[in-house]
Amino acid sequence: MEALNLDFAKTALVLIDLQKGIVGLSPKGPEIVANAAKLVERFRARNGFVSFVKVDFLDGKEALKPATDQEPRSGAYPEGWAEFAPELGVGPRDHVVTKRQWGAFFGTDLDLQLRRRGIGTIVLLGISTNIGVETTAREAFQLGYDQVFITDAMTAMSEEEHDATCRFIFPRIGKLRTTEAFLDGIGS
Repeated sequence: MEALNLDFAKTALVLIDLQKGIVGLSPKGPEIVANAAKLVERFRARNGFVSFVKVDFLDGKEALKPATDQEPRSGAYPEGWAEFAPELGVGPRDHVVTKRQWGAFFGTDLDLQLRRRGIGTIVLLGISTNIGVETTAREAFQLGYDQVFITDAMTAMSEEEHDATCRFIFPRIGKLRTTEAFLDGIGS
C-alpha cells in the first residue's frame, strides 16, 4: 500500500456525526468511536487540526424538507442527542462545526478554517458512510482537497450502504485506509 507522507501542519482530521444520538443507532458505534479516538489522539500528538462535526437543529425550521419517497424523521430528539461521544474527549479548544444538512462544508466555516491554516488534505471518518461522510467527501472533492477515508472508523445503517460508498465513490476521490494501516503508515 502506498505511503501517505502526510504533513500534519497541512492535514486535518474531520469526524462526522460521532454524537450520542447517532452513534447509539449503530451496533458498530462503539468500534467506530474507539477507532476515531485513536486517530484523534495521534493527530493531537502531532499538533494536527481536528474538527468535530455534528448535526443539530435549533427548532427544526432550518432542516431541509424536500419532497421525498421516504418519510423524514419526525418528533423531538432525545436529551443529549447532539453531544459528542465522550470517548472522543472533545474540549473547549477543539474546532466544532454544527451543520444543518448532510454535508459539513455547506453553510459552515469548515472550508474557511481549513484554508486559513493552509490545510490541503483531510482525513475523513464518521457516521453515516453514505450520507454525512459521503456528502462531505463530495463537497471536499469539489473544493480541491486531497482525502483519506478511514473505512473502519465509519459505518452506515447497512453493510451494503457502507460497502457501496467505499467501493464505488471513495476510490474515485481519495485514498482508503483502515485505522491500523493509517496509523502504521504515518509512524508514531
